[in-house]
Amino acid sequence: MVFPRPLVCLIAMCVAACCLSMPLLAQPTPSENLHRVQGQWSGAIQVMGQSLRVIVRFTEQAGTIAIPDQNANGQPLTEISLRGDVIRFQIQGAPGQPTFEGKISGNEIAGSFTQGGQSFPFSLQRGASAKPRRPQDPQPPYPYIEETVRARNGDVTLAGTLTRPRGDGPFPAVVLISGSGPQNRDSEILNHRPFLVLADALTRAGMMVVRYDDRGTGESTGSREQATMRSFAADAEAFVGVLKKRSDVSVVGLIGHSEGGQVAPMVAAGNDTVGFVVLLAAPGVNGAQLMIEQNRALALAGGASVEKAESIAQAARELFDAATQGASQARLIELTRAMAQAQLGEDLPPKVEAGLLAQVQSLQAPWFQHFLASDPAADLRRLTVPVLALNGTKDTQVVASQNLPAIEAALRSGKNPDVTVKQLPGLNHLFQTAGTGGVEEYGQIEETMSPVAIELITRWIRERFAKSANRP
Repeated sequence: MVFPRPLVCLIAMCVAACCLSMPLLAQPTPSENLHRVQGQWSGAIQVMGQSLRVIVRFTEQAGTIAIPDQNANGQPLTEISLRGDVIRFQIQGAPGQPTFEGKISGNEIAGSFTQGGQSFPFSLQRGASAKPRRPQDPQPPYPYIEETVRARNGDVTLAGTLTRPRGDGPFPAVVLISGSGPQNRDSEILNHRPFLVLADALTRAGMMVVRYDDRGTGESTGSREQATMRSFAADAEAFVGVLKKRSDVSVVGLIGHSEGGQVAPMVAAGNDTVGFVVLLAAPGVNGAQLMIEQNRALALAGGASVEKAESIAQAARELFDAATQGASQARLIELTRAMAQAQLGEDLPPKVEAGLLAQVQSLQAPWFQHFLASDPAADLRRLTVPVLALNGTKDTQVVASQNLPAIEAALRSGKNPDVTVKQLPGLNHLFQTAGTGGVEEYGQIEETMSPVAIELITRWIRERFAKSANRP
């Protein structure tokens, strides 16, 4: 659902551009056998007035940690020690040496979590924690029909789910296009399933919806290693072709979220079958510009001062400009180090230093290079079909004030006769009603997608295309 995941400086403060890949270290032998704590422990870290869920699993000689609110699962633990009633362990490979130290009292472990020089209280209870409530998840039986659908793009087979109203139709149909990173057909993130929620609402309103597993994810074949946004555009276009052949379809539209909001105009600009486009938190500027502003917004949402946020943004500007211009690997390592220093301070932990090369290699990957240089305006100017563009005012990943005006300007410069652009107050990148808009909130919010956003999308499509459709 999102653009490149930020480096986590502090566990609840996402303030950089991309995740540093750290080499795995050998697991040290604990100073005492861990049979006393063996099993699962669940609880939370209290960070800046917020509660981050934590799940720790210990075997007799090792351990792992999951932080669901940051989409982190099964991270190995290191430096595990158990002396008397005091247990201590670190998250392996993370910057700032994130360390837990707590006292065991019956079925509870309570103490302090430290990272990057800051300390926060934590507590864990033995046993599994309850799954977070996601009240918008639709529950069967559904008042519509579900079908398995597949499409081919060269040697890639894409698998998805088609939902259609009961009745003969024809119906307006939409293809949902996910954001960056491997996404399943529900665009699942942090136990939220936004595409499932959106598809359910649209189908209940009389529309046919296709949502699919990204290539190399779920039941879809193929690899993402050498893929670019053009590859993903061809994947989405394959489903446009599937819908075009159906007699129960009156018009085919595209709804793209985040990176999917850049992919959708690529498809629509070159395919006459596409009759409308909905852009959700879509970029209106090139990837380098977007990432610079993203770093500033994430820093501010994480509590950084304006001055520190600007220093991080400036370091990001130098790094991404250099990456776009084909700078040498040595130069990119130097600039990546400078960016990490802007976030973490001058003295970088050894593990951060060790991860700089892997970070630079991700910058040089085909997808990232295409993303940094690509200009969404070129495809937006070619769109003549109706376009709805939405963004939340608390989106810290695709900042509304930077991207919506650029989207509108490009569409109007192309003389598009039907353009609707709206900022939705208080909504984040996932279109949840948010506090700060920071990434760490996504999993903590019960709401999967604001009903205001869902109703706006539904009404906009129905006003234009439901007249010719047979409603269920």
